[in-house]
Amino acid sequence: MPVAFASPAVEQAFAAFAPAARKRLLAIRELIFSVAATTDGVGALTETLKWGEPAYLTAQSRSGSTIRLGCPKAPQGSCAVYFNCNTDLVDTFRTLFPQAWRYEGNRAIVFAPGDTLDSQALALCIGAALRYHRERKLRRGT
Repeated sequence: MPVAFASPAVEQAFAAFAPAARKRLLAIRELIFSVAATTDGVGALTETLKWGEPAYLTAQSRSGSTIRLGCPKAPQGSCAVYFNCNTDLVDTFRTLFPQAWRYEGNRAIVFAPGDTLDSQALALCIGAALRYHRERKLRRGT
């Protein structure tokens, strides 16, 4: 069952995406909520807009790093899952899944039209982002 939008502004942001990108980004949105609901310590997500694009924060638990959805300028018709560029998340994803996707620097996984969406692998990446701060504190022993 689809998760209701947090606000009309978020719903409008999705409506502004090209149809093919919107369909894929809505599927990724559902995956984000599903992973959050089944990951211990994450809690409820806050859905908002950052830079005019849908963003997902662990505002309640503060366990993770922001995930944002959008469409890069190239390749045309593509869409992306953005992560905080000050983390090592995308570098980690690139190491784990070197051939699975295209990456944009240290900030995004990019899906071109026609790319296969490996939901299991992407769920692992989303889970890592949603637990990023909590696990970093555990690694440091704080």
